[in-house]
Amino acid sequence: MQPAWVCKESTQQIEIKTADGRQPVLVHEAPENGRPYIHPLRSPQAGAVLTENAPGHHPWQHGLYVGLNDVNGIGFWTEGLAAHSARDGRFACRPLGPPLLRDDCASWSVECQWSAPEGAAMVDEEQQWTLMRAGDAYVLDMTWTLTARTDLRFGQYEYGGLFLRMPYRSEAGGAVLTSAGHAYPEAEGQRARWVAVWMPVEGEREGAGVAIMDHPANAEHPVPWRVDGQLGISPSRCIAAAWDLAEGAASTNRYRIVAFSGAIDSAALAAHWERFSA
Repeated sequence: MQPAWVCKESTQQIEIKTADGRQPVLVHEAPENGRPYIHPLRSPQAGAVLTENAPGHHPWQHGLYVGLNDVNGIGFWTEGLAAHSARDGRFACRPLGPPLLRDDCASWSVECQWSAPEGAAMVDEEQQWTLMRAGDAYVLDMTWTLTARTDLRFGQYEYGGLFLRMPYRSEAGGAVLTSAGHAYPEAEGQRARWVAVWMPVEGEREGAGVAIMDHPANAEHPVPWRVDGQLGISPSRCIAAAWDLAEGAASTNRYRIVAFSGAIDSAALAAHWERFSA
């Protein structure tokens, strides 16, 4: 079977398009001296951009990315760009390898070292990704592993973990729906299997959106969620409690990201979650 995707890659970037080469789906950035992130991620129907990089209201946010606010008292979230930032650590991505293309899947991995401001290595991060087409949606599966280079305490905080920033504009609005039936602002801090965001985006007549799904094997499942004033969403274990990771130990979480065109379809998303959870 001919692969469903074509890829263009370097040591710091992976770009994936549909097999005809016409429809860009996503770009994964892995800067040598920065955090890895996906931007743009595009909608399946019109190829509209669903993510936003470094918005003026949160310049440290990068489309689809991860970070935490309190790791042994060090922040891996605001990159030193916020006036209220505590001591912020540093990210350093390792060179990317080529993606694996097979049948209808594209798979790749990203490795990043998190270091203290003084340079001591604290965390080895690995992200494993798989992209698929599932009916009318793009599906991204992520396995996120943090391995401790020293004894670590991850503090309780209002947000942290995998985060999605879409191109929200207050005058255009948007919508949030969780698996528990909550909308914004009621969804903030509440537990759910999945959370979906929809908003008007250029190129999609009926708008488009993204859902993030929390796997049942993840700690604190169903996890509490951050849902902020610009409809950024994050499955945030750290909302529930602090946790520890001993030197040499690893913590792994799995997520599914579903990019869709049109309105939020709760029945379709529930079916996606059932397949993911199985």
